[in-house]
Amino acid sequence: MKVYILTDLEGVAMVSRFSQTREEGPQKQTAMGLLTQEVNAAVDGILDVNADAEIVVWDGHGTGGIDVLKFHPKAKLIARGPIRPPYYLDASYDALFFVGQHAMAGTPNAPLSHTYSSLSIEYYKLNEELIGEFGCCAALAGTFDVPTVFISGDDKAVIEAKQLIPNIYGVETKQGLGQELALHLSPQRSRELIRETAAAACRNIAEIAPLKIDPPYEFEVRVLEGKSIDGYLKRGAAKIDDRTVRWHSDDLCALSI
Repeated sequence: MKVYILTDLEGVAMVSRFSQTREEGPQKQTAMGLLTQEVNAAVDGILDVNADAEIVVWDGHGTGGIDVLKFHPKAKLIARGPIRPPYYLDASYDALFFVGQHAMAGTPNAPLSHTYSSLSIEYYKLNEELIGEFGCCAALAGTFDVPTVFISGDDKAVIEAKQLIPNIYGVETKQGLGQELALHLSPQRSRELIRETAAAACRNIAEIAPLKIDPPYEFEVRVLEGKSIDGYLKRGAAKIDDRTVRWHSDDLCALSI
């Protein structure tokens, strides 16, 4: 068994302030420790089912979210660095897991919700439908016939995932009460549920179909007021208006998702 785990920092139990995810210092270091322990719990759940599983973790948080000194000794890490879709995910993997996931930008009462950049992005749309980070990466996995079988994060992130993959295994680490407010599970309980549910997901990989979005693809990005679209134009996007750009492609991996 070979499993790819994609991580983020905003969906972790006891993390619900941007100061915990953006600003280097004690608060972020504590949050990174909490994420790393949740990732380690998912790794343990996978190993409970298959002791010989190969597990690759990508630290998907923009400024880094994994405490490498606490990282699981039986997993491998793609640390932060220059990387492009599909993020070294390929058809050799049996499943994709998400740990620490948040909801897409604009989701009501979703803690730390955003789509790739909380400072610059208003929304992403794929084929005229709003899509967040979960959907983008699950769809990328689907192009390689890799099913997305597990997600942990806030309740709104889990709902978002289940709208795309109804039988995905999910752990709600907290209930969102606002953009920087949540009702959290304890870190211990969150890790227990993640380990149990990750194991269940591994036992049922064959029951979950890959997320497939058929080409051709129309991908639209709208930035927040006052933000520039020049970088997107340099990467080949077409200008729709001063805040909106669009690409067309038959290759999902060629888009900036």
